[in-house]
Amino acid sequence: MKLSEIKNQLSKLENVAFVLPNGTYVPEHFHVTEVGLITKNFIDCGGKVRKESVVNFQLWDANDFEHRLKPQKLLDIIALSEKVLGIEDHEIEIEYQAETIGKYDLGFNETAFTLLNKQTACLAQDQCGIPAEKQKIKLSEITTQSSCCSPGGGCC
Repeated sequence: MKLSEIKNQLSKLENVAFVLPNGTYVPEHFHVTEVGLITKNFIDCGGKVRKESVVNFQLWDANDFEHRLKPQKLLDIIALSEKVLGIEDHEIEIEYQAETIGKYDLGFNETAFTLLNKQTACLAQDQCGIPAEKQKIKLSEITTQSSCCSPGGGCC
Protein backbone atom coordinates (compact mmCIF):
# COMPACT_ATOMS: atom_id res chain seq x y z
CA MET A 1 0.00 0.00 0.00
CA LYS A 2 1.31 3.43 -0.89
CA LEU A 3 1.13 6.51 1.31
CA SER A 4 -1.63 8.04 -0.83
CA GLU A 5 -3.74 4.90 -0.31
CA ILE A 6 -3.51 4.92 3.49
CA LYS A 7 -4.44 8.60 3.52
CA ASN A 8 -7.47 7.83 1.35
CA GLN A 9 -8.58 4.98 3.63
CA LEU A 10 -7.99 7.00 6.83
CA SER A 11 -10.26 9.77 5.54
CA LYS A 12 -13.15 7.24 5.49
CA LEU A 13 -12.59 5.58 8.88
CA GLU A 14 -13.80 6.34 12.41
CA ASN A 15 -11.10 4.22 14.09
CA VAL A 16 -7.62 3.01 13.23
CA ALA A 17 -6.96 -0.71 13.63
CA PHE A 18 -4.14 -2.99 12.52
CA VAL A 19 -4.46 -6.77 12.14
CA LEU A 20 -1.42 -9.04 12.42
CA PRO A 21 -0.89 -11.90 9.92
CA ASN A 22 -2.17 -14.42 12.51
CA GLY A 23 -5.52 -12.58 12.70
CA THR A 24 -5.01 -10.91 16.09
CA TYR A 25 -5.28 -7.16 16.40
CA VAL A 26 -2.54 -4.80 17.49
CA PRO A 27 -3.88 -3.59 20.89
CA GLU A 28 -6.11 -0.57 20.34
CA HIS A 29 -3.98 1.58 22.66
CA PHE A 30 -0.97 1.42 20.30
CA HIS A 31 1.06 4.49 19.40
CA VAL A 32 2.59 5.41 16.04
CA THR A 33 5.99 6.39 17.42
CA GLU A 34 7.70 7.10 14.10
CA VAL A 35 6.82 7.99 10.53
CA GLY A 36 9.92 8.17 8.41
CA LEU A 37 11.56 7.69 5.07
CA ILE A 38 13.96 4.75 4.84
CA THR A 39 16.24 4.56 1.83
CA LYS A 40 18.26 1.42 1.22
CA ASN A 41 21.23 1.53 -1.15
CA PHE A 42 22.60 -1.92 -1.99
CA ILE A 43 24.13 -4.22 -4.57
CA ASP A 44 22.23 -7.38 -5.50
CA CYS A 45 24.00 -10.72 -5.99
CA GLY A 46 24.29 -10.01 -9.72
CA GLY A 47 26.31 -6.85 -9.05
CA LYS A 48 23.55 -4.36 -9.91
CA VAL A 49 23.38 -1.26 -7.70
CA ARG A 50 19.86 -0.68 -6.41
CA LYS A 51 18.03 1.91 -4.32
CA GLU A 52 14.71 1.39 -2.58
CA SER A 53 12.72 3.85 -0.47
CA VAL A 54 9.78 3.11 1.82
CA VAL A 55 7.70 5.13 4.23
CA ASN A 56 8.12 3.49 7.62
CA PHE A 57 5.50 3.52 10.39
CA GLN A 58 6.58 2.18 13.76
CA LEU A 59 3.75 0.87 15.95
CA TRP A 60 4.33 0.60 19.67
CA ASP A 61 2.16 -1.11 22.27
CA ALA A 62 2.56 1.07 25.35
CA ASN A 63 1.08 0.77 28.82
CA ASP A 64 -1.05 3.81 28.02
CA PHE A 65 -4.36 1.95 28.03
CA GLU A 66 -6.43 5.14 27.61
CA HIS A 67 -4.74 6.05 24.31
CA ARG A 68 -6.70 5.68 21.04
CA LEU A 69 -5.23 6.98 17.81
CA LYS A 70 -7.92 8.50 15.63
CA PRO A 71 -7.70 8.67 11.83
CA GLN A 72 -7.40 12.48 11.73
CA LYS A 73 -4.51 12.44 14.20
CA LEU A 74 -2.63 9.89 12.05
CA LEU A 75 -3.37 12.00 8.94
CA ASP A 76 -1.89 15.01 10.78
CA ILE A 77 1.25 13.02 11.67
CA ILE A 78 1.60 11.90 8.03
CA ALA A 79 1.13 15.48 6.74
CA LEU A 80 3.81 16.79 9.10
CA SER A 81 6.18 14.00 8.04
CA GLU A 82 5.60 14.76 4.35
CA LYS A 83 6.28 18.47 4.95
CA VAL A 84 9.32 18.18 7.20
CA LEU A 85 10.98 15.10 5.64
CA GLY A 86 9.90 15.61 2.03
CA ILE A 87 8.27 12.18 1.95
CA GLU A 88 6.82 11.18 -1.40
CA ASP A 89 4.22 8.55 -2.33
CA HIS A 90 6.24 5.40 -1.54
CA GLU A 91 5.12 1.98 -0.37
CA ILE A 92 4.53 1.70 3.39
CA GLU A 93 6.44 -0.64 5.66
CA ILE A 94 5.21 -1.24 9.20
CA GLU A 95 7.50 -2.08 12.12
CA TYR A 96 5.89 -3.80 15.07
CA GLN A 97 7.44 -5.36 18.16
CA ALA A 98 6.59 -9.01 18.84
CA GLU A 99 9.36 -11.43 19.84
CA THR A 100 11.63 -9.15 17.78
CA ILE A 101 10.96 -6.18 15.54
CA GLY A 102 8.89 -7.43 12.63
CA LYS A 103 8.63 -5.63 9.31
CA TYR A 104 5.41 -5.93 7.35
CA ASP A 105 3.83 -4.74 4.14
CA LEU A 106 0.45 -3.04 4.53
CA GLY A 107 -2.94 -4.01 3.17
CA PHE A 108 -6.55 -3.09 3.95
CA ASN A 109 -9.60 -5.33 4.45
CA GLU A 110 -12.36 -2.66 4.29
CA THR A 111 -12.36 -2.11 8.08
CA ALA A 112 -8.76 -2.46 9.28
CA PHE A 113 -5.22 -2.23 8.01
CA THR A 114 -3.60 -5.63 7.63
CA LEU A 115 0.04 -6.34 8.34
CA LEU A 116 1.29 -8.65 5.58
CA ASN A 117 4.34 -10.85 5.97
CA LYS A 118 7.28 -9.68 3.88
CA GLN A 119 9.32 -12.15 1.87
CA THR A 120 12.92 -12.11 0.71
CA ALA A 121 13.73 -12.78 -2.94
CA CYS A 122 16.69 -12.89 -5.27
CA LEU A 123 16.58 -9.79 -7.47
CA ALA A 124 19.11 -11.16 -9.97
CA GLN A 125 18.05 -14.76 -10.54
CA ASP A 126 19.44 -14.68 -14.07
CA GLN A 127 22.87 -13.67 -12.69
CA CYS A 128 23.43 -15.65 -9.50
CA GLY A 129 23.35 -19.24 -10.75
CA ILE A 130 20.07 -20.44 -9.29
CA PRO A 131 18.75 -23.08 -11.70
CA ALA A 132 15.26 -22.57 -13.06
CA GLU A 133 12.67 -24.72 -11.36
CA LYS A 134 11.97 -27.85 -13.38
CA GLN A 135 8.46 -28.20 -14.73
CA LYS A 136 6.55 -31.09 -13.19
CA ILE A 137 4.62 -33.23 -15.66
CA LYS A 138 2.26 -36.12 -14.94
CA LEU A 139 3.23 -39.31 -16.73
CA SER A 140 -0.34 -39.63 -17.93
CA GLU A 141 0.07 -36.35 -19.85
CA ILE A 142 3.13 -37.47 -21.83
CA THR A 143 2.30 -38.33 -25.41
CA THR A 144 4.25 -41.20 -26.87
CA GLN A 145 5.21 -41.67 -30.44
CA SER A 146 4.08 -44.83 -32.18
CA SER A 147 6.70 -47.57 -31.96
CA CYS A 148 6.79 -51.29 -32.10
CA CYS A 149 6.57 -51.42 -28.30
CA SER A 150 3.41 -49.38 -28.04
CA PRO A 151 0.22 -51.14 -26.98
CA GLY A 152 -1.01 -53.14 -29.94
CA GLY A 153 2.31 -52.62 -31.77
CA GLY A 154 2.90 -56.37 -32.04
CA CYS A 155 6.48 -56.47 -30.81
CA CYS A 156 5.86 -58.36 -27.57
